[in-house]
Amino acid sequence: MTVDAEIEVHYTTRHDEAVRLSGTLKGRLERVRVGELLGRYLPPPPARVADVGGGPGVHASWLQAAGYDVELLDPVRRHVDQATAAGIASVQGDARRLPWDNEDFDAVLLAGPMYHLPEAADRRLALREAIRVLRPGGFVAVIAINRAANLIGSALANRLLERQQVVTEILETGFSPDNERMAHTTYHTVTQLRSELVNSGLRGVTVHGLTGPGGWLTVAIDAHFRDQGLPDSLNQPDPLETALACSRLADRCPELVPASSLLFAVGQRA
Repeated sequence: MTVDAEIEVHYTTRHDEAVRLSGTLKGRLERVRVGELLGRYLPPPPARVADVGGGPGVHASWLQAAGYDVELLDPVRRHVDQATAAGIASVQGDARRLPWDNEDFDAVLLAGPMYHLPEAADRRLALREAIRVLRPGGFVAVIAINRAANLIGSALANRLLERQQVVTEILETGFSPDNERMAHTTYHTVTQLRSELVNSGLRGVTVHGLTGPGGWLTVAIDAHFRDQGLPDSLNQPDPLETALACSRLADRCPELVPASSLLFAVGQRA
């Protein structure tokens, strides 16, 4: 089965991305933080934004509601149908071969291709395509998964011993062929992610901790109470607000970026 076919199967039969971003604490934290960080770089509405690998349109929806002119592309038919139903201009396609004209957008968000393209050459193609459709001075923002995320997450879930080989391979190379969690997923170090954006020709590259240290609180709670719901004792204070406060404080300390399970990198086209 090809990489593209496995991703289609993963998101069609095993995983509901819309539920993850709206129905889990970790997903809700990710959604809020993408809005906060992206808002630092976006020009004002009605600037044009390409949401590449935009899934069911969760991020595109709030961008459109804020007045941005958004177009979404995703390789998964189910996601394109969901985004279209939400009123977002959407097309099924490949991040390595974007269907848009040169210099058509003011900003490009790559919220999936950087971790679902395990080959470095394919990620370079996706970045080059993002830059091609971007106007001079515009920004490319990408989301990547921290290479240490599997180690910490497996330890928190007390599954490290059973996943030790997978975790070890990911720590050493950024990829494991036996990783059962996500189809064909690659994991970045902070240095690697910055280098990939710089080498693509982007300037002023900055890497942020997307979920920050506070993200591990949401992971622990989601894992422990997945089938039970949150008890009242954990609703005071709201764990999402605690995680947000932690992640925002960590923004002041660049040395804490590697403590985040998700990374958010931004670079500008010359």
